[in-house]
Amino acid sequence: MKRDVEIVIISDVHLGTYGCKAKELLRYLNSIRPKTLILNGDIIDIWQFKKSYFPKSHLKVVKKLISFATKESEVFYITGNHDEAFRNFTDFELGKLKLCNKHVLKLGDKKAWIFHGDVFDASVQHSKWIAKLGGQGYDLLIAFNNLVNWFLEKIGREKYSFSKKIKNNVKKAVKYIGDFELTASELAIENNFDYVICGHIHQPQIREVIGKKGKCTYLNSGDWVENLSALEYQNGEWKLFVYEDEKHTLTDDEPEELKEMNNEELMKIVTQII
Repeated sequence: MKRDVEIVIISDVHLGTYGCKAKELLRYLNSIRPKTLILNGDIIDIWQFKKSYFPKSHLKVVKKLISFATKESEVFYITGNHDEAFRNFTDFELGKLKLCNKHVLKLGDKKAWIFHGDVFDASVQHSKWIAKLGGQGYDLLIAFNNLVNWFLEKIGREKYSFSKKIKNNVKKAVKYIGDFELTASELAIENNFDYVICGHIHQPQIREVIGKKGKCTYLNSGDWVENLSALEYQNGEWKLFVYEDEKHTLTDDEPEELKEMNNEELMKIVTQII
């Protein structure tokens, strides 16, 4: 049974990388029927993209996202830094699919400002090659972490996240995340937004930020590499969906969508865009 959700926001899926949890994401997508679906950047990882690695599970996610736009859902694809090539096609529309760099949502008498968030990342804006090197290192770390977790599961031990350990214990990482959240919130307050919604830092969050000029709610949808999380808005409230906490409620049905488009045709479209 699919859940009806007013708004769903996902980001940082990184399709085309070894770290992407495409099968888990597909289970989640198959369990919902969103009125509005917002893809907040880094959905296809063009930086790390290799034609030799784009498995069927990743193609199924692309196929599912397209199916939302061809049916009842309105879909916004907001560009991120790992899929920045799409910024050349800003304002492109195809049916209910819209490509943009940012989006403003009106929620009753409140407004939400949605963008990926890489605009705050100096390493991306000014030293792109360093950011790309970091991205490759991150992907290797996640791949190694997956191997370790496979072994831990086999011996009945709890999974472990190397990158979360680094983010939570390295002072520079902690400071960067704090600065990112504060900067986004202060800009939102100055521009009279009630909510500011980002991705980019792979850190799921919902919290109120109070500044000198007012307050707003900062939200981050997290990612589908480590945290496997999404933001959902229903009945006037935001909540974080975390796959590990909710996976027991999801069905394993994977209905085949868009049967007229086979994997080879879809792969050709993906590679041509990139």
